[in-house]
Amino acid sequence: MAETTQIVIPLYPGVTHLDFTGPHQVLCRLPGAKVVVASMGGQDIEADGLTFGGLADLAAVERADVLCVPGGLGTTEAMLDQAYMAQVNRLAAGAKYLTSVCTGSLILAATGRLRGRRAACHWAWRDLLEPFGAIVDESRVARDGNIITGGGVTAGIDFALVLAAELAGEETARAIQLTLEYAPAPPYDSGRPESATPETRERIARVFEGLMPNRRAAALEAARRLEAV
Repeated sequence: MAETTQIVIPLYPGVTHLDFTGPHQVLCRLPGAKVVVASMGGQDIEADGLTFGGLADLAAVERADVLCVPGGLGTTEAMLDQAYMAQVNRLAAGAKYLTSVCTGSLILAATGRLRGRRAACHWAWRDLLEPFGAIVDESRVARDGNIITGGGVTAGIDFALVLAAELAGEETARAIQLTLEYAPAPPYDSGRPESATPETRERIARVFEGLMPNRRAAALEAARRLEAV
């Protein structure tokens, strides 16, 4: 990377912090890269009990070479936030790479730029990509041209290493992985629905069941707005 590559992470209320702190930990180590974490008006963002301050004003960020949209429960509201989506659209228009983690792909889809493209998402919400005309990809990291998307939450670290290799070469990505000692060895094989026990799946299904109606309604409304443009 001969010139500075600007990576912009646009936050919103209700974002999941690991969706962006995981990738940030990887991407901030890239030579020649500048990672900008921004919010509307530069407001502090509370995420899962942690407050992130000193953020850039999203509207004042001039460009994004890489746009990286994180997910979270706040995705439901963010998809319909016209001011936030206007800034995401503006930066996406000039970005070389459009990327996301978890349900951040729903926000990318709400820009209309995932129509006909493969994209990953958190397993519980990936079907909501379909109203936007996106092709659901169940991979942990999905690549379709200049669109690179990660699955749920922890997949953001895998995604970031894939992006790091794209921007700075595989050896750099391998070196970053080593410095972070990223060698996953979870105590339980319960990270995907197909490997979790039926009891665990049922427990989580009950949690998400109450959230689905509002999120589905938001996705359908965001898709309708796209069609109306």
